[in-house]
Amino acid sequence: MRFAPLGPEGQRRLLRGRVLVCGCGALGSVAADLLVRAGVGLVRVVDRDFLEADNLHRQVLFDEQDVAAELPKAVAGARRLSHINSAIVVEPVVADVSAANIAALAGDVDLIVDGTDNFEVRYLLNDFAISRGTPWIFGGCVGAEGQVLPVLPGETACLSCLIADPPPAETQPTCETAGVIGPVVSVIAALQSAEALKILSGNLAAVNRRLTLVDLWSNQIRSIGVSRLRDNRCRACGERDFPWLDGRRGAAAVSLCGRNAVQLASSGERISLPNLAKKLSEVGRVNLNDFLLRVEVEKYRITVFADGRTIVGGTGDPAEARAVHARYVGG
Repeated sequence: MRFAPLGPEGQRRLLRGRVLVCGCGALGSVAADLLVRAGVGLVRVVDRDFLEADNLHRQVLFDEQDVAAELPKAVAGARRLSHINSAIVVEPVVADVSAANIAALAGDVDLIVDGTDNFEVRYLLNDFAISRGTPWIFGGCVGAEGQVLPVLPGETACLSCLIADPPPAETQPTCETAGVIGPVVSVIAALQSAEALKILSGNLAAVNRRLTLVDLWSNQIRSIGVSRLRDNRCRACGERDFPWLDGRRGAAAVSLCGRNAVQLASSGERISLPNLAKKLSEVGRVNLNDFLLRVEVEKYRITVFADGRTIVGGTGDPAEARAVHARYVGG
């Protein structure tokens, strides 16, 4: 409250604020931590994945005990966040963000913070944000480089203005191919969180309307004006065409960044994890908790969530992952 641009009224606005942090991995765990500590009233954390030991160098909410407990990131993260600030609401959601559930996840928030690791979800977030007039903050990092762009619908260039379509996956470095260092994650998430505080506190004039690029290894920070790129012919904010939101675009199988694993989308029906555990106990050792089931068989590590999603570790090939799923889990 002593920071003049916020003051008591700004702090009250933060307490009334509602934010969706989409992804609770690297960027999302840092951003959620900062927003909870700042006193944002509701922080909804959604993530589709579970923890692994090689996450820990960049995912600051978690520790080795969380990995050993085999908890979903959203659940483990929310438990930690609730101990940081008990005066606000932290709401975990274990789910894959998709066209089918984005309205339920983001329909009642004031802001969306991007903590994802793939462009398909980012274009979905952009479609939803533009269609509803909800601000969102793009962020991404790999290696020692990162980018941040706040999007204010109707005022600034959106993601589709800058890049009409997702870049080909084979041309983009990933955590698997290029690695990522923890400091760049913290820098990019801090920039996202600062923009979030401006938006939530009503200080829209202070929002950075430029694309910020950071390279910590070569000691470069660049700020690029993108207002000229705002285009009335833009598919999203110009023509109001939202193919990611209405389900015309998007994949059912997604290779996970830095994981040698593939996520297979749910059919939409919840499943009985205990019943599946009995079935799979005949082929391998099964670990089961309230949120997921895990079995290791052959070279694969198969993780099935209660919502029916499956992550097949041990391959980055969607076709191979589908075959493994059909062989052990079923149709």
